Amino acid sequence: MQVSIACTEQNLRSRSSEDRLCGPRPGPGGGNGGLVGGGHGNPPGGGGSGPKARAAVVPRPPAPAGALRESTGRGTGMKYRNLGKSGLRVSCLGLGTWVTFGSQISDETAEDVLTVAYEHGVNLFDTAEVYAAGKAERTLGNILKSKGWRRSSYVITTKIFWGGQAETERGLSRKHIIEGLRGSLERLQLGYVDIVFANRSDPNSPMEEIVRAMTYVINQGLALYWGTSRWGAAEIMEAYSMARQFNLIPPVCEQAEHHLFQREKVEMQLPELYHKIGSQSPHPCLSLGLTITEIPFPHPVLSVLGVGSVTWSPLACGLITSKYDGRVPDTCRVTIKGYQWHKDKVQSEDGKKQQAKVMDLLPIAHQLGCTVAQLAIAWCLRSEGVSSVLLGVSSAEQLVEHLGALQVLSQLTPQTVIEIDGLLGNKPHPKK
Repeated sequence: MQVSIACTEQNLRSRSSEDRLCGPRPGPGGGNGGLVGGGHGNPPGGGGSGPKARAAVVPRPPAPAGALRESTGRGTGMKYRNLGKSGLRVSCLGLGTWVTFGSQISDETAEDVLTVAYEHGVNLFDTAEVYAAGKAERTLGNILKSKGWRRSSYVITTKIFWGGQAETERGLSRKHIIEGLRGSLERLQLGYVDIVFANRSDPNSPMEEIVRAMTYVINQGLALYWGTSRWGAAEIMEAYSMARQFNLIPPVCEQAEHHLFQREKVEMQLPELYHKIGSQSPHPCLSLGLTITEIPFPHPVLSVLGVGSVTWSPLACGLITSKYDGRVPDTCRVTIKGYQWHKDKVQSEDGKKQQAKVMDLLPIAHQLGCTVAQLAIAWCLRSEGVSSVLLGVSSAEQLVEHLGALQVLSQLTPQTVIEIDGLLGNKPHPKK
């Protein structure tokens, strides 16, 4: 099911790529149809997406093939995709701030990285309340304020779960979702974030409470969408069913780890949620007393849920770069305090085997005229249902190199992908 909120299917096809990516053209009064100025303002319309407004929306049949497709930004070469099956257009490569902002790199370097990203067409910037104990959000907010870019020209996402030491400053209770997001907005110096993620599932908070709290922050104009991060497929389905049952707002995407050595979830589980699961009413099996995990997949009466994927760690925290090669350089992130776990992983037997497989990929990378890192990022981009791949970099030069993966993507033929799968030997298969 494809539901359009902002425009009809016909005028979406008729509008140019520039219109879709840059927003409406100025009207007679000189406005841009959205926020005015460079803005750290509130979203247009505030919280006007309440139950009454949604109840009037009539679902349309699926859009014809090609109506919603990948587009390329003029002058940058950046590719843009829909966030899941929402109408939000995001760059297929985003910038993450984990480890780097407020910690590994200086604020000046962070500004250089963010500027280069924006100038190359990246419009998705991801952070979290827990990153560097809030310093990552502060750094990102300071840079955005100093740059004065139009608020409508970029997408900010943050994640809520670990906010402080007190028992009430952690988890996904209604209290922490609301207070945690307000704290993030204060550090970011923004009126709203585009997407707020639940930064893991919380067995201590009822699902209905979580979905109601996320609906509340959206209706209050503190966020425009919500998503999940590191949730299981059954948990996402439960949240979606809860939203449909009580006429609340469902999640639009899942943020998941995905790289050459972490494949099962993004390649097998999430496509099910993107294509085959979901309905406008509670799942019929729930009325039979079945739990979410007992629901058969797919079910013939189900339409499309449309949960997309934003993936992170495409280079397995730097392992897929050939820079380790049996040793740990002094300048890499595994030497940072608090990341001993990653150093142990790199130096483990599995880590050494993975490094050997990375070296096996070098001939393919050389044949395509790229680095192993560019090949690995392009490989992530080719996965079905992936809206954006988040990059984590420590310099502007490293970012420019990784953005080169866009040129590699078009060279990844089915035969090349089969060859990579053969070398890795870990392609997931449907469970019988």
